[in-house]
Amino acid sequence: MRQSITIKIVLSSLSIISLSACESPFRADVARFQMMPAPAGQTFTIEAIDPQDKGGLEFGHYANIVAHELYAQGYQPAPSEGTATLIVKLDYGIDNGQQKVTSTSYGYGGWGGPWGGWGGWGGGWGGWGGYGGWGGPWGGGWGGGWGGTDVYSYTVYSPFFKMEIDRVSDGQRVFEGRARAHVTTDNMTQLVPDLIRAMFVNFPGHSGENIEIKLTDDKKKQK
Repeated sequence: MRQSITIKIVLSSLSIISLSACESPFRADVARFQMMPAPAGQTFTIEAIDPQDKGGLEFGHYANIVAHELYAQGYQPAPSEGTATLIVKLDYGIDNGQQKVTSTSYGYGGWGGPWGGWGGWGGGWGGWGGYGGWGGPWGGGWGGGWGGTDVYSYTVYSPFFKMEIDRVSDGQRVFEGRARAHVTTDNMTQLVPDLIRAMFVNFPGHSGENIEIKLTDDKKKQK
């Protein structure tokens, strides 16, 4: 038996939509295929693609965000199960992450006394520099310099959000969309709402497009 969520829209609850993920601006790659009907009183219910998500509080939270976005587009929540004209199916997840390593090198030249010192850009008394000594006839400094490399490691995660919409009357798929990002946090309560926002920028979009969506805290941008 199909289990779905009937959403009751409360305009004041729009505040549930979370702020953008830690990285700002948030960027997502969005692919969409669609033959969506123009809004004309169609109603919808929302259900989970993954059976493990059905009835979950986390899924219900994300489903409510999607419902607000669809409502803003002109589609109406079905008053009860079985009366919807569109079935909206959602899925989301994240990989285990991939560790990245980067390094930064640093270094300084030799030190000197009264006639030597930093660097070696000049002869005689003059010539400040970076790697030798003041040098010339009075010598070239007291040391060979020093340096090193700082090594940093971090993890890159790839969260995704997937949405499908089927027409109830004939089972025809009218929308398929997938949003994916590459970020350094695995906080899904931040990431999924931003992926949903990216999915709905210029919704339903041009069929077959694969574009980068850039979100900022105060407005939406498409790039």
